[in-house]
Amino acid sequence: MIPLVLIRHGPTEWNAAGRIQGHTDVPLSDAGRRTVRTWCLPTEITEAAGDWDWLTSPLARTRETAEILLPAAARNVLCPEPALVEMHWGVWEGHSLAEMRRIDGPGTAEAEARGLDFCPPGGESPRQVQARLAPLLAALAVRRRPVVAITHKGVIRAVLARAASWDMTGRAPAKLQDGCAQRFALDDGGALRIEHLNIPLYQAGMAP
Repeated sequence: MIPLVLIRHGPTEWNAAGRIQGHTDVPLSDAGRRTVRTWCLPTEITEAAGDWDWLTSPLARTRETAEILLPAAARNVLCPEPALVEMHWGVWEGHSLAEMRRIDGPGTAEAEARGLDFCPPGGESPRQVQARLAPLLAALAVRRRPVVAITHKGVIRAVLARAASWDMTGRAPAKLQDGCAQRFALDDGGALRIEHLNIPLYQAGMAP
């Protein structure tokens, strides 16, 4: 099995305001940069940095997070990967969920109840996110090198749903926490398994 470690980017001003970001290219906030500077990758990764592949979503908030968090040697081989971009939220981007529920209460509730097939107008569904991730996961399985990827909550939830056979209705198999690494494993065919969720990245004595 091949290790796949997924990390969500640091905080942005839109995160603080509860606004949906999706494909909107929002950078880290000053507070977000300070937060990421308190993070530290697990020792097994930092001690063997050259043995891991390093990927990031092309959006600024993930690239900034990677530039702060990753070892200097890894930054030289950091590869932007389009498949890791956040789920597209269409016309919902820039709004909060609370705003959308006020604007279109019944329609919003119906959309959210669709689970993997939830799709904001003009956006994409978690199932579509899984579909665009599938070729990447298959390619990583063929390369047989452990991977660290800096990405987004929607992407990590899509991976969790695939690994746990969760249709995104009802209770989630786990609550994904910020400031943590989510470790999965890939088999030779690109199938996913959960290994260890919510591995804290905060250095001792620096948790918020």
